[in-house]
Amino acid sequence: MCMVIFAPLFAIFAFATCGGYSGELRLSVDCSNRTQSDLNIAVAFAYPFRLHRVNFNVPTCEGKQETLSLIGDFSSSAEFFVTIAVFAFLYSLAATVVYIFFQNKYRENNRGPLIDFIVTVIFSFMWLVSSSAWAKGLSDVKVATDPDEVLLLMSACKQQNNKCMPLRSPVMSSLNTSVVFGFLNFILWAGNIWFVFKETGWHSSGQRYPQESTEKQSSSFNQTYSQQGSYNQQGSYNQDTYGPTGGYSQQGGLGQQANFGQMGGYNQAGPTSFANQI
Repeated sequence: MCMVIFAPLFAIFAFATCGGYSGELRLSVDCSNRTQSDLNIAVAFAYPFRLHRVNFNVPTCEGKQETLSLIGDFSSSAEFFVTIAVFAFLYSLAATVVYIFFQNKYRENNRGPLIDFIVTVIFSFMWLVSSSAWAKGLSDVKVATDPDEVLLLMSACKQQNNKCMPLRSPVMSSLNTSVVFGFLNFILWAGNIWFVFKETGWHSSGQRYPQESTEKQSSSFNQTYSQQGSYNQQGSYNQDTYGPTGGYSQQGGLGQQANFGQMGGYNQAGPTSFANQI
């Protein structure tokens, strides 16, 4: 149930916070000749973070303008992350429909749980790889878009008479959120592996041998108990048949006590000695 509810939501948050991002940084170049200064240079960039294609114009403080670009291309890790998030969202929606409306076909021939188990394992691995790759890519994006690093690219900032200052850094909170949701998706999908594994039937088949062993032990115990019960029944039958003789033995017991007192021992021929005395 948690997988059905949270998987689509987490996937949406993951690709929306990354794929819909756009940021901007601002710089200031104050030349010694104030007429050539540009105190508000805006550099905008967005997903998929092909920063080497982001161009902007800055003054050289020599009566000219130069065109610069940011450094780096981080589109591969970002697009890989968003692609995994989109496919995970689509699969989780399809799985939700199957769970609710096609439960009988899902369990038929155990094919549905088996496919679901394999896909869940694959998505768990892909979430881990894509989230790790995008976390590394995001750290590189932060470095490439740092205003202090961008100022080093300007020739005017290399002259001591000019003053270059960063005005505003890009806001990266949504990108940080995307990385967090990426790893949350990995935890969610990896935790669901166990529940899907139980649906495949492999879990119950793995416990079949211990059950058979328990049944064998139970049957062996019942057989032993029945044999002991039969033995006890035979013992009670012997006591019943010995009853009349036991009454005669009580009479012979007088002779046995007499002989025991005279001879200092136990004489099994007690009944004969009692007849002679009579």
